[in-house]
Amino acid sequence: MAQLYFYYSAMNAGKSTSLLQSSYNYHERGMRTLIYTAALDDRFGQGKVASRIGLKEAAITFDGKSDLFAEIDTAHADSAVHCILVDEAQFLTKQQVKDLSDVADKLSIPVLCYGLRTDFQGELFQGSQYLLAWADKLVELKTICHCGRKASMNLRTDAGGNAVKAGSQVEIGGNDKYVSLCRNHFKQEMGW
Repeated sequence: MAQLYFYYSAMNAGKSTSLLQSSYNYHERGMRTLIYTAALDDRFGQGKVASRIGLKEAAITFDGKSDLFAEIDTAHADSAVHCILVDEAQFLTKQQVKDLSDVADKLSIPVLCYGLRTDFQGELFQGSQYLLAWADKLVELKTICHCGRKASMNLRTDAGGNAVKAGSQVEIGGNDKYVSLCRNHFKQEMGW
């Protein structure tokens, strides 16, 4: 039976690298994958999943209006799909997480979602909330804080490296805007 997986972490833990490696493994065995990424994340170009170590692959973009079940069902009817991989899964809506669970349950296609668990204020993203609630398998990918402890939080910083404590939940960026920290150092930076 196919399952819905959620691989989550703080920034810079290798989520996109892991996704691309999984896709490669399927392709190496002659199987077809569909890779999705959020339309609003165009840091590496529209419709691309790229890792910091240089791996990249074209992807289908999704936004809040995308009907993922219908898209995947149509693609699967045209030519068998063996795995769905979703990068930036924190940007999924509740309905899209349900759609992806239906892909696993009704189409018997494994779905591997990769994303952040929390935002720069320590709050869950909607996609992450429902993946944590509904996924069959939860896997934490680990990265480290500057102190050597496990980093589990994402600190947004301004151009001067100071903690940003308020603002929109979504602000696309990489190392230029975010730092992965352990909970203790995150709380210190946020003044909690």
